[in-house]
Amino acid sequence: MIDPLLERLAAAHGVATEYENWQRRPTAIARETVVEILRLLDVDASSPAAIRAALAEASARTATHGAIVVTEGDAHAVPDGLLILEDGRERPMAATLPRDLPLGYHRLVHAGGETAVIVTPARIARPAPTWGWMLQLYALRSSGSWGMGDFGDLASFVQRSSSDGAGFVLLNPLHAVAPGHPVPASPYSPTSRRFINPLYLRVDGPSPVPPGELIDYDAVWAAKSAVLAGPSSAAVPSDPALRDFATYCALAEVHGRNWREWPADLRHPSSEAVAVARFELASRVAFHAWLQEQCDEQLAAVRAAAAGMPIGIVQDLAVGIDPGGADGWLLQDVLADGVRVGAPPDAFNQLGQDWGLATWRPDRLAAAGYAPYRDLVRAMLRHAGGLRVDHVAGLWRLWWVPPGGTAADGTYVRYDSAAMVGILALEASRAGAVVVGEDLGTVLPEVTEGLAARNMLGCEVLWFARSRDGSFVPPLSWPVDALATVSTHDLPTAAGYLTGEHVSVRARLGQLTRPEAEEQADADADRSLLVSLLRSLGFVGASPSLDELILGLHKLLAATPSTLVAVSPYDAVGETRQPNLPGTMDEYPNWRIPLPVALEDLFDHPRVRAIVAILKSRTLPDLGLHEVS
Repeated sequence: MIDPLLERLAAAHGVATEYENWQRRPTAIARETVVEILRLLDVDASSPAAIRAALAEASARTATHGAIVVTEGDAHAVPDGLLILEDGRERPMAATLPRDLPLGYHRLVHAGGETAVIVTPARIARPAPTWGWMLQLYALRSSGSWGMGDFGDLASFVQRSSSDGAGFVLLNPLHAVAPGHPVPASPYSPTSRRFINPLYLRVDGPSPVPPGELIDYDAVWAAKSAVLAGPSSAAVPSDPALRDFATYCALAEVHGRNWREWPADLRHPSSEAVAVARFELASRVAFHAWLQEQCDEQLAAVRAAAAGMPIGIVQDLAVGIDPGGADGWLLQDVLADGVRVGAPPDAFNQLGQDWGLATWRPDRLAAAGYAPYRDLVRAMLRHAGGLRVDHVAGLWRLWWVPPGGTAADGTYVRYDSAAMVGILALEASRAGAVVVGEDLGTVLPEVTEGLAARNMLGCEVLWFARSRDGSFVPPLSWPVDALATVSTHDLPTAAGYLTGEHVSVRARLGQLTRPEAEEQADADADRSLLVSLLRSLGFVGASPSLDELILGLHKLLAATPSTLVAVSPYDAVGETRQPNLPGTMDEYPNWRIPLPVALEDLFDHPRVRAIVAILKSRTLPDLGLHEVS
């Protein structure tokens, strides 16, 4: 039982004492969880006296303890002082921020010190309706790539997509993974979200990696690293962020990937021992910096190839990082120490989910003026026309799992969503980029409403587009402010869903919680509902073949009013295996399934041509909602 004083203290620090579960029922958080999460925020709640003292301290806090983030045109109370604008101009401040401040990152100097003042746009430009591809880049194969898709393949894919009239290509995360073997396969557990995975570098010459049924990342990196010569000098890069990331990579080669297991004097990037090691490992530091420079150059070429697209490349931002990796080391002062993010128990994961990822500590992030978050978003948009934010609800709140606990032992911790979404809008506005928030599943209404208020898009997936009675909703009922797709990387492909592969594979792996026959019966019923809808819309005939059904799904997609529509090459070529099967590790080839059609032949595949024709002829109902505002 949580007493009122502890409840007040928790609320003051954004720690939930209860939440609404997947069944929309209030669910209490254990007292010990609340006390532990507060401890991780440096708040002592171990006794009634400590709680009263912490409440008094919380009451005495002012806005100048963190950053002040406002939306353009809004006033905000501030202490008297001098506001230094981002461009260097100075303006005296008295009591209130004026409403005419320019967008940007400013500094308020006052008697208590200095506070970041960030003015964000009320909304970004609404994208014009268009269609595109959602691509797992590693899955491409061509005569020029070595065992997996690379930036050379991406440039070719973008050029051909653009000539077909596509407006964008949405990619899986390109985030960096830690050096060494085995090479991590998942793009959603990166060592750094600010830097790029050099596995995607195009290397010239015949491929020494024989094609296989699955992608062998270790063989790919062994082959590429053997021929990537690096710079001729051992000069350490001058850019501090690149230097520090390359330093982590060089140290990881010596001491292992997990910085928490390094010698004690190397566990903070500002230590004297790290400076000495950087000098001693200068050639490796220079090499890893050079790899990032090559990635930057090749991505710039991809962006040039996408110049004819209205949006171009859309990067994918993972929700967190490997706590033992590069960003875990470099950003440890603004991360929640020992915390892992995940999700509370639900119908499909009765014990909850522990993703094993580190995340921001909200108070430390604010105290840093949100600079680490700003730098992350800016880096992601450097060569992109859009950003997809995985688990976008995390900009509002995240499920924190305390050290030593299970996912069920966690609770939600709130972030300043006005700051998190506002800075995202500011960086997107400056880059002329669109933003898509992955808001699937049970999310708070404020998330969907908050995205829409800034002209950011949510997501809609055919498999989830259901009415309360379980029937599939007609396409005109789909949301306008959305990226519409048939599936996602974590869900069955079109062919997999239509053939029941998503049931049989889980049965083979022992993932079902009831008999396979019951699961298959429900899947067959869902398929019948979907086929009936397609038939009623005239998208398929009386006895449709698999090919006709796949085209029918994309006709339905094209008939929605959603601003953006994306199609997966896996769906277009009839691959039955989904890219990732949640809840599995080595028993399923997650992130290792290549496309069964080579890049040279992909765009000439009959069903690809048919789907492109469907999407090119797409017409939208005149709902008056697509103008830029």
